[in-house]
Formats: sequence, structure tokens, C-alpha cells
Amino acid sequence: MIVTLTPNPSLDRTLHVPELRRNEVNRASASLTEPSGKGVNVSLALHRSRHSTTAVLPVGGGAGVELVALLDAAGLRHDDVAIEHGIRSNISLVEADGTTTKINESGAALGGSAVTRLLQRALANTDEGDWLAICGSWPDGFDADDVRTLLARARAKGVSTALDTAGSGLHDVLAGTGLTPAGAPEPVPHVVKPNAAELAELCGSRLRTVGEVLLAAGTVLDRGVSTVLVSLGGDGALLLERDRPALWGRVGVPRVVNTAGAGDAFLAGYLLAADLHASAADRLACALRFGGSAVQAEGTLFDEVDVGLVVTIEAPDPDRVLTEPAGP
Repeated sequence: MIVTLTPNPSLDRTLHVPELRRNEVNRASASLTEPSGKGVNVSLALHRSRHSTTAVLPVGGGAGVELVALLDAAGLRHDDVAIEHGIRSNISLVEADGTTTKINESGAALGGSAVTRLLQRALANTDEGDWLAICGSWPDGFDADDVRTLLARARAKGVSTALDTAGSGLHDVLAGTGLTPAGAPEPVPHVVKPNAAELAELCGSRLRTVGEVLLAAGTVLDRGVSTVLVSLGGDGALLLERDRPALWGRVGVPRVVNTAGAGDAFLAGYLLAADLHASAADRLACALRFGGSAVQAEGTLFDEVDVGLVVTIEAPDPDRVLTEPAGP
């Protein structure tokens, strides 16, 4: 079982336009409304792959009602915490060449009681040996201390954990590593999944080559994380595990339609393979195949995994120059 916690879910509307023109009227050629938020996306990808999952999320307002209806229609198991204010709505503008522009609202602030119930529900849905993934941005009222509390409780219960967030949140969660009392569960995730830009921000460095990405990811391992899974867009992905050789992989995609949600599908593929105790190479390959399937879909996620995608897994070349450098 893989449980996801999405503190800041959303109702996502995707609009397809031939070309986005500023200061002009743009007419959409197609539109799609979907339930979203990073953890919700992960659970939907897992559910569509027939893997057991539960999404835990706050719900409120008209957008929340519509979100719940869409989750029910999809057949996804979800555990909701009612909140006073409405959840956010996001817009993705997708151009014909696959360029995606996202406009995200901040999301409703969470009160202390709502945060407490979210943490309780997330933990209550897990059993020893399960996975718990905490995904996405954090609304006001939800912070690193809440995440660290949940991570410690999950570890004490024998639950493996993954964290997919960015900015100061990720930095703050990892900053206190090593400060817990002797014998207490370390409040640090087993798996962290940054993209290149998020990793560069976390480490405060410019990433221009695969070697520089490897060095930056290694500093995350030094903070107590067991696995760092780095998505590099068109440059593939890297998988680093403590005391094991690093792996680089890439998936061949015939045509990129929409990149929104690809990182969430990527994490879902990794977690599915990890939950099945697959090898490191198979975990990375599954992640890449999920991500490659997602970028071919018109909406945020795919209907099913494209099993025909060709995946390459090999030792990373440190001298390989990134086509999309990241960082200051």
C-alpha cells in the first residue's frame, strides 16, 4: 500500500492553445478539468496502474466538492479532512509544441486542528511495510515541523517515507537532521525526489553537468536520506542510494504533449516498483516509464502506462553537460 498526503490539493484545468500570445485573446482548442495536487496525482497514477493506494487531503469549498466528485468517479480511495475555506484551482496552458505554463493559486490556510487531523489520517491509513509519500506545496498553517513529526511517527511504525516538495520547506525538513535524541526515530524521509532546479536551490549551487548533480545529491544523502531520485527532464534521471553505485536513465518519448504532472507520475512509478521490492535499476526504469507516459497525455496524467517505451539504464557520465542547467 502506498499512502499519499497532499496538504495543498487543487482542481486543475488544462487549456490547449496553438501558441500562447501575450496581450491577445487566446482561444483554447481543447480543455480538461482534473483532480490534482502532487500527492493526488501520484495516487491517481498508481490507481490507474492497479496498485493499492489511498490519498489523504483537505477538502473545502465548491472546488473541493468538484474534486471529491472527480476522485469518486475515478474510483480512487481517498480520506478527506474537511476545512473551512475552499481549496485552490490551478490552470495549465499547453501550447502545440508541448510548452506548458502553469498558474497556481496559493491554497487555503490550514488551522491547527485540520493539520492535526491530516497527520493522524495519513498515519492511520498506513501499516508496517507500507509507503507514505508527502507531496507538493504547503499552504499557510502547515510547516516543516509538521512534516518532521509525521516522518518520525511513520518511521517508528515501520513505514517507509518519501518527500516531494521544494524551496524552503525541503531545506527546513532536512536542516534539523541529526538533532533528535539518541534512540529516537530520525525525522527525515527515506526518499527525496527533487528536480534539477529544486536540487540546485537546496544546495545553493549551479548544476551544469551530471557530475555536479551527483555531488549535490550526495550532500542530501549526507543529511540522512537513504535515496535521492533526481528528475532531469530531457536529460533523463539519476538514482543515488547510500553505499551503492549511482544510476542514470533516460526514456525515449515519441512526442511531448504536456509536461505538467510528469514528475508526479515519475515518483509514482518509483514507489510502485519499490513497494514490489524491485531492484534499483528496475525502480528507476519504472519511474522513467511512468514519467514518459505522462508527458504524452493531454491532461496532467496518463490513462495507462506506455509499456512500449524504451528505457536506457547505465552508469552516469559525470562529464555529461545538461541541456537545461539549473541554479544561480
